[in-house]
Amino acid sequence: MRASFRLGRIAGVPVGVNWSVLVIFVLIAWLLSANQFPRAYPDRPGWAYLLAGLAAAVVFFVGLLAHEVSHAVVAKRNGLQVEGITLWLFGGVAELRGEAPDPGAELRIAGIGPLVSLLLGVFFGAIAVLLALAGQEGLLLGSLSWLAGINVLLAVFNILPAAPLDGGRLLRAAVWKATGDRARASVVAARAGWVLGVLLIGLGIWQFLAGYGVGGIWLALIGWFLIGAAGVEERQARLGSALSGVRVGEVMTPQPQTASAEMTVADFVDHYLFAYRHTALPLTEDGRPVGLVTLDRVRGIPADRRSATTLAEVACRADDLVLARPEEQLNDLLPRLNECADGRALVVTGDQLVGIVSPSDISRAVQRSTLRAHPARR
Repeated sequence: MRASFRLGRIAGVPVGVNWSVLVIFVLIAWLLSANQFPRAYPDRPGWAYLLAGLAAAVVFFVGLLAHEVSHAVVAKRNGLQVEGITLWLFGGVAELRGEAPDPGAELRIAGIGPLVSLLLGVFFGAIAVLLALAGQEGLLLGSLSWLAGINVLLAVFNILPAAPLDGGRLLRAAVWKATGDRARASVVAARAGWVLGVLLIGLGIWQFLAGYGVGGIWLALIGWFLIGAAGVEERQARLGSALSGVRVGEVMTPQPQTASAEMTVADFVDHYLFAYRHTALPLTEDGRPVGLVTLDRVRGIPADRRSATTLAEVACRADDLVLARPEEQLNDLLPRLNECADGRALVVTGDQLVGIVSPSDISRAVQRSTLRAHPARR
């Protein structure tokens, strides 16, 4: 999930927000200010309901950010790199590079998020109780009570034993510990996520047909998301198992043909297009990779503009390149391949280009690994 804009850094981790957050933010603020608060506390001015709804929504997302930051901090303490944190429509995600080194680390990384949400719920609930005992009533008490409930609910939902929820990670840690097989544990957690998604869709449809309003639709959407995410996780687990122990240098195409960033698109089409058998061309300066051009990018330039457009203008920029080392595990590279839309990685030794990894290289590696794992019978 890509961030639409960055908020800055927390604990050294880049934090971003996807535009889809606006959907859930507006929905929460509207439900609180237009429905829940007016029913619970009538005869207040409209601006008071709106202010309370907006404030509660903001604090909710701050708590959600704290949940994800806790994952990132614990992941870093357990030796993982954290690429960033992104808040989006269905909550937040901490983008980790690589896998937990052992079941214990997986347990700590996954468990800290729900624990933070639970502590936040207890904190807001305790303040609400104190205010109620002091005789305070009104929108402040209502906002704190809602924040207490929603954070406890978030903690409980997240510990459901189904991927990609935190509870799915806890289930994976338990199965991994019991069997010693991380790939098998990932498949178990993913299938549990698929089952939970189906149940949520069924429950959501029933609620909608029974007249419970848009809550049923939202529940069904969450179930649909869980099914999709669980399917992705199972495929990744099986792919990771097939590529276990394979290094980048074993699958890369070595010493790929390169071009200058100053070459025009017209020159590329006239002199490289048919002579170069690959669909991606690295751009280099003194052997250093500075960009990556694909046929899809070139195809988007009109014929009358090609002579005035350089490859640098259409290339995947240097800051967006996915770089890898020959000795790096291929499984550690796979999660990063989507960082640039071209889906390829450039392999470097020092700062010098020595190879390129494409989806076809990975497909061949999977086929070879499958043959190695299942030798032909005689």
